[in-house]
Amino acid sequence: MSLGKATRGLVKPLRGVLRPSASAVSRSYAAVAEARAVLKSELDAIRTAGTWKAERIITSKQGPHINVDGSRGSMLNFCANNYLGLSSHPEVVQAGIDALKSYGAGLSSVRFICGTQDLHKTLEQKLAEFHEREDCILYASCFDANAGLFEVMLGPDDAVLSDELNHASIIDGIRLCRAKRLRYKHMDLSDLENKLKESQSSRMRLIVTDGVFSMDGDVAPLPGICDLAEQYRAMVFIDECHATGFLGTRGRGTDELLGVMDRVHIVNSTLGKALGGAAGGYTVGPKPLIDLLRQRSRPYLFSNSLPPPVVGCATKAVELLLASNEIAQSMTAKTMRFRNKMSQAGFTIAGSAHPICPVMLGDARLASLMADDMLKLGVYVIGFSYPVVPKGKARIRVQISAAHTDEDIDRCVDAFIQTGRKHGVVS
Repeated sequence: MSLGKATRGLVKPLRGVLRPSASAVSRSYAAVAEARAVLKSELDAIRTAGTWKAERIITSKQGPHINVDGSRGSMLNFCANNYLGLSSHPEVVQAGIDALKSYGAGLSSVRFICGTQDLHKTLEQKLAEFHEREDCILYASCFDANAGLFEVMLGPDDAVLSDELNHASIIDGIRLCRAKRLRYKHMDLSDLENKLKESQSSRMRLIVTDGVFSMDGDVAPLPGICDLAEQYRAMVFIDECHATGFLGTRGRGTDELLGVMDRVHIVNSTLGKALGGAAGGYTVGPKPLIDLLRQRSRPYLFSNSLPPPVVGCATKAVELLLASNEIAQSMTAKTMRFRNKMSQAGFTIAGSAHPICPVMLGDARLASLMADDMLKLGVYVIGFSYPVVPKGKARIRVQISAAHTDEDIDRCVDAFIQTGRKHGVVS
């Protein structure tokens, strides 16, 4: 018998075993069809509610002026987290190019195997210096930093006390830990104190808050929080994603702004906003905590190292801020110019004195329509609605950058007035 005939003889009986039956295939298709129907229903509900989030396509580098696919000419950009305008700063960009040439595109490894370069250690040292903390650990994002902290630090004998409006990454990170979880009313020191009293039997207590709350631009009452922490023997953690680089006289953040740098124990923040805008997050705090995170923090242990170009860009951004506070100081006047002119025009602007300037509209569909009309006038802004913000509190979140000129800000205000009159928001 030839080899070919022998092979065919063996394969033929196996076909019935290896090939699924018609009924099995039918059931599989039915399951997929049912899933599609469920997903389509969810998507239709989002569209009907006016909360569909379309992704506009940018065809240029990030900055105060951008090009958007489908739109003619340059657009004014007022919705990026590019607070200091460093995303396309020539020195930051060149630092990324230099790191790419010297260190390559990536490490193809996690940190503890063969993914730690001197570049990473230099950035960690500079971030610790910037925040005036003992040590620093890098993550792929601040979402990962928040996901990796609480599970390692807190056990079933501990308690975590979290502001009810903390960022989703904090909420998810706390869910992973086994500590007793207590949520206090937004920036309510009286309710926080009640929760601290309730948790006195716990081994450790950690108060967790955003330094700046990203949807409203309001600043946590850190002096009062620190007073309570000291009274009830608790530690304080802050997420500084919307403060690092530009709040405080030297841009160190909310703790510097409010004079409590030596009273806040742990800081998580991002490299993806003011510090170059590429990617990455980090934790700064006591060295024993950072050492323990390197041993047990799952997002750190099981994620690839930050790519060298990203590290190079962020390092240059931090160096610029360590050398001078000029960029950070330029934010205040520009922020108040926008806030004052919008308030005078009749708009309601949430928060106070922060570059996040939420234009409150209430209705989700109205926020979406106004954002679309602003785009037609050459101003790129985005409407925010549920589930990103609570129902009934839809808004257009405007973000001021150090790279904006006074003329840019005035043009944005004029577009808001024109669009607001069209939709009956202002007279």
